Amino acid sequence: MTTQEVKRKLTAILSADVKGYSRLMGKDEVGTIQTLNTYKDVMANLIGDHHGRVVDAPGDNLLAEFASVVDAVESGVEIQRELRARNDKLPLNRRMEFRIGINLGDVVEEEDKIFGDGVNIAARIESLAVGGGICISGIVYDQIKNKLTLRYEFIGKQTVKNIAGPVPVYRVLMEPETSVSAVSRWKRAGLNHWKRIHPVFKILIGLVAAANVIWQFHPLLRPSRPPVEVASKEKMAFPLPDVPSIAVLPFVNMSKNPEQEFLCDGMTEDIITALAKVPGLVVIARNSTFTYKGKPVKVKQVSEELGVRYVLEGSLQRSSDRLRITAQLIDALTGNHLWAERYDRDLKDIFALQDEITMKILTGVQVKLTEGGHVWSPEKYYKGKKGLDCYLKLTEASGYYNRFNIEDNNLARRMIEEAIAMCPENPMGYVSLGWTYHNDYYLGNTKSPRETIEKAIELAQKALGMDDSIADAHGELCALYPLKREYEKAIAEGERGVALNPGGTLVLNVYANALRYAGKPEEAIPIFQKAIRLNPFGPSYSYHNFGHTLRSARRFEEAVSAYKKAIQIAPDNIMAHIGLASTYSMMGREKDARAEAAEVLKINPKFSLDNWARVLSAYKDQSETDIMVTALRKAGLK
Repeated sequence: MTTQEVKRKLTAILSADVKGYSRLMGKDEVGTIQTLNTYKDVMANLIGDHHGRVVDAPGDNLLAEFASVVDAVESGVEIQRELRARNDKLPLNRRMEFRIGINLGDVVEEEDKIFGDGVNIAARIESLAVGGGICISGIVYDQIKNKLTLRYEFIGKQTVKNIAGPVPVYRVLMEPETSVSAVSRWKRAGLNHWKRIHPVFKILIGLVAAANVIWQFHPLLRPSRPPVEVASKEKMAFPLPDVPSIAVLPFVNMSKNPEQEFLCDGMTEDIITALAKVPGLVVIARNSTFTYKGKPVKVKQVSEELGVRYVLEGSLQRSSDRLRITAQLIDALTGNHLWAERYDRDLKDIFALQDEITMKILTGVQVKLTEGGHVWSPEKYYKGKKGLDCYLKLTEASGYYNRFNIEDNNLARRMIEEAIAMCPENPMGYVSLGWTYHNDYYLGNTKSPRETIEKAIELAQKALGMDDSIADAHGELCALYPLKREYEKAIAEGERGVALNPGGTLVLNVYANALRYAGKPEEAIPIFQKAIRLNPFGPSYSYHNFGHTLRSARRFEEAVSAYKKAIQIAPDNIMAHIGLASTYSMMGREKDARAEAAEVLKINPKFSLDNWARVLSAYKDQSETDIMVTALRKAGLK
């Protein structure tokens, strides 16, 4: 096609794929394909109903275009609602959830296919959506924000591969409208006219509003809450622990400003972190509970999918420097509310309030702190508005460096350096920066590997010099010492980190990893399993490290499953693709091994097997290194 023949147009692009498709295929290939074909037919019909057309539908993917962004978003919402209704009729392990991304962009059209950055951005936005959810670009949001009766959550500016600047992304919240929205509709329908005819209307509205406030918040007049639908132990995806177990759902942002999502997420994460430090309490990690963010889930569903007895729900509303926070703790097996509270405080009291809520949870589930024990609070690290901004920047950066690719790791380091400049006295900034150097070593993103290791160790030690009780800093040293073949020091740091934070999935991961490097994969496996039990939906490194360990134990099929899970969470996780290539090669599956080797080179065209052999030198048993290098060379890597 010549330059003159290129046909360009502006179009709304809908990109969709199946969450956990490889897992579904592994369990029931025939049934999964049948469900996939049925769901694709449903999607195609709904797309047609909204004046769109399916451009392509290979494998578990679907690409469609619309002349109108309103039609595209309405179609996406209808698709998710219809598929959710169909999934409700299926067992949990057979449900098929699509992720949808929508963008408005300039594309090139050729033989009924469309290409270009507009399509690429839609596909990348889709990967940010949760299963059953929709994400849209900022340009789509600008077009529809006043045209549809939906709510939206701003999740930040996202770096999109091969796109020059960051892309603003919003999550579409599909739950029913609030009563405020309903009132707006009534007004539009003519209530204002009735109000003018009846001056007493204002008095009646005031009395109703006052009565509602009293009913909602006065403990003596408010009726007891009805029990929620109870969960079943038999239907739980994981066995219910013998000790108390809890999932803290993301606090709901009741403020009008979407930027307050960071405050809600910070409140949720700090409560999870504090509870995870308590011995005798199983706490599901934030990566797993945040998959429910923006979704109207039931306590029963959360309990059964995560295997927990207790669920904490909450909401946060900010007005200037005042906060209103509500929280309730529910026993999913009985449906009873153990307690519910509302707090009206100044913003500066947020950390003290988190401690208060945490202690009420501990009392509610009847967990006793050990003598002299305490609940960890971030207040000593993050004080005032500057401290809060620093915390949020570090939290956002961790999402990038956990993706394990050079581009995102570099972005994370820049964000962390900005946070350190804001709060140089905060040790957590140095811990986070150390992880980016740790990643550089593995990703080959350094000209001096040894200096990179020493820099990471120096940063972890600097943090511990400021506060020796930081479990993640001890965990960082545990991850670094094997790279210097100092296995006893690594295991000691891992044990120290776990003692400080027995429910911390990061310290459990690095401790298990140190055991693997020391030639003890069978000892490492149950520790990885515990970490994954506490955080079944991520992060990606949990699964690729678990895969490495299973491969070292020669449990190849299980290793393949772990690597595929890592790739589902972070498709560009080069560590998982390398692990799959070596494992397939060791299994004699040469075609699959070469396909994974091609993915490695696609992610990093400069990949060097010699550099990777340096990384593998961390194994105490040198024969393990030789076996993996041989396997990767056989897969086609050089």
